[in-house]
Amino acid sequence: MDHEHVREVDPAVADALAGERDRQEQTLAMIASENHVSEAVLEAQGSVLTNKYAEGYPGSRYYAGCEYADEVEELAIERAKELWGAEHVNVQPHSGTQANQAVYYSVLEPGDKILSLELNHGGHLSHGHPANFTGQLYDVEQYEVDPESGYIDYEGLRDTAESFDPDIIVSGYSAYPRTVDWEEIQAAADAVDAYHLADIAHITGLVAAGVHPSPVGVADFVTGSTHKTIRAGRGGIVMCDAEFADDVDAAVFPGGQGGPLMHNVAGKAVGFKEALQPEFEEYARNVVDNAEVLAETLREHGLSLVSGGTDNHLVLADLRDSHPDLSGGEAEDALAAANIVLNGNTVPGETRSPFDPSGIRAGTAGLTTRGFDADAVEEVGELIYRVVDDVDSDDVIYEVGERVVELCEAHPLYE
Repeated sequence: MDHEHVREVDPAVADALAGERDRQEQTLAMIASENHVSEAVLEAQGSVLTNKYAEGYPGSRYYAGCEYADEVEELAIERAKELWGAEHVNVQPHSGTQANQAVYYSVLEPGDKILSLELNHGGHLSHGHPANFTGQLYDVEQYEVDPESGYIDYEGLRDTAESFDPDIIVSGYSAYPRTVDWEEIQAAADAVDAYHLADIAHITGLVAAGVHPSPVGVADFVTGSTHKTIRAGRGGIVMCDAEFADDVDAAVFPGGQGGPLMHNVAGKAVGFKEALQPEFEEYARNVVDNAEVLAETLREHGLSLVSGGTDNHLVLADLRDSHPDLSGGEAEDALAAANIVLNGNTVPGETRSPFDPSGIRAGTAGLTTRGFDADAVEEVGELIYRVVDDVDSDDVIYEVGERVVELCEAHPLYE
């Protein structure tokens, strides 16, 4: 990955690419939605398939010359079916949001009702935020987590569903650290004759490996990202029963996008094959174990964790109790200066702006990909706390940053 051809044509971009590789090598990627793909996935995504238009679906394209594009997409589909046990899979969405869009377009009309988790409680923009197309096209009501426990308030969800009478209930979240009871939400949907969309964008890999319960076969639709815990090519995916297949496919193309990004589909196919190997289950279990270690370390230092801990790959800390004068944005900036990259995040009962929230969110998928074990993750938790507890100390930030570089050099990304 020396980018020699790029450098010949465009040294400025080559310098930026080299800088980004160095940044990734020398920092800890702890944004919960980020991970590191293999060199095989990188090669697939940078392949000659970037040259090919392949509007339509395998065996039914609108252009000639798609025989190899068909082969790659069929491999991605069959591997996804094996990973998640779905009857029908569409691997063309460019992102998780476009996967959600396809589901909405397949069964809803403008003005129909969506019930979803409130953003500050762990939901996602594409589940109904007013800044997103969902909040502009549909009538949205939202449920919350229990303010005391931090767990989803399933009783409140059921009560809201009965009073609001939604056309679809959305589950699956972007900042919820606990196991989701898909059956409980499906029961709430059944009670009001609503569809159920389970968005597993963050936990696709954990579900595929069996370390988190699967909504496939429970919810009507399952969507996800393919580049987070699953470590495949960047994009989205839709899974559903065969009865919804034609409507979903039409909602993806031509309903929501034109030609698929076939190089990304190739990256998905390669990443899915890697996830089918026995060692992927061990990886996913280590992701969860490492998150538990991180949560325990931060908790021992007095940080308040939303829901008290984690069952999956992410930890959400609420700084208001331990560091009331510190915002998540300030903590994010100080940690970034110390080579630890995570994000400020809203928390239940948020009182600050989402641009400078009260919490920080950290994930362990990227660390685990690098080979960090429990002891290394415990040390990372100690380093995070050192910075959070003294964000104005240049000495602390420098010392932590130097130690992070040492840890990164001991766990290189790409040999």
